[in-house]
Amino acid sequence: MVNVRGYISSNFTKAFLTIFLPFFLIISLVFLVKISSLTSKIQISFGELFELFAYSIPEIIFYTLPLSFVAALANVLIKLSQDNELIALYALGLKAKKILKSLLLLGTLFSLLLLSISFLAMPLSKQFYKSFKSSKKSEAKLNIVAGKLGQKFGNYYIYLENKTEGIFHNIVIYNRTKKDEEQFFSAQEGKLNKKSHTTSLLLNNGYGYTYTKDGLQQVEYKKLEVYDTSKKSSFKFQDISIYWSKAKKNKKIMKKALFYFFISLIPLLSVYIVAAFTMINPRYHSNHSFIIIFTVTLIFYILASILQKWGNIYLLLLFIVSMISMGRWLFKKRVERYF
Repeated sequence: MVNVRGYISSNFTKAFLTIFLPFFLIISLVFLVKISSLTSKIQISFGELFELFAYSIPEIIFYTLPLSFVAALANVLIKLSQDNELIALYALGLKAKKILKSLLLLGTLFSLLLLSISFLAMPLSKQFYKSFKSSKKSEAKLNIVAGKLGQKFGNYYIYLENKTEGIFHNIVIYNRTKKDEEQFFSAQEGKLNKKSHTTSLLLNNGYGYTYTKDGLQQVEYKKLEVYDTSKKSSFKFQDISIYWSKAKKNKKIMKKALFYFFISLIPLLSVYIVAAFTMINPRYHSNHSFIIIFTVTLIFYILASILQKWGNIYLLLLFIVSMISMGRWLFKKRVERYF
């Protein structure tokens, strides 16, 4: 007896990987460019760049997997139809409904995977991402560029002529403490100095000037330590269950949950709809897989966008029931009554 489940699953796996991997790589490049733009604000190493990328992987998978599933499903059923392999299975006495059971199982597994990613992995990864950025900013590891105006260290504006191996040369610092009081500092050299959770700028051999409406004061120093006195907001991790429990009162979180839930169900909800147009007799029907993939994914993402903007639990249930009913009806009308 033919192992239908293994045969269909094997063909689907090949088609899915062929589609998913290019999508994943393309979107990964977009995220890497976005992450690399952080280097203009904070200083991160090459390893830390990929650490941030790792935090983005659940989100990348969440947005690429549903589209990849629909495309792979359409392509594998069209290929099996055009190669007359589905016709051969029908000739062996297998009904189209039974052949589709293995794909329904795959759709269920993919939907469960997406649900775990969206409601567990993504909230955690986003918190790790925000925590990383917050810790970097609190450490004040700024990428201070030589010769560039408008850079800040805490509440101070800083300018330096050049920089070699972490040592700043010919530094000028400006600070306006009050409406009619200003401070200037100049130094031949300096460097960032970090002690526990406090960051300071250690200046050597310079002058300090304090200007008020009453006069100008000058001081010469050999060493001066300028502390970052700006307020720092520490990031606090939030338990996932506590975060999603806020959906009852927070409409924004509720709509996000509805969006995630509906997108996660795309693999399961799309099986009957896609199969209705791709389980064909090649002698009488043409290959319209690209149109099917585009139309199905467009419909699902439009419905998901509606849920994200104006959704509620009743609208979510309406969309789910409607897509299931429409898929079953189309499959019976176009496929099941013939095969």
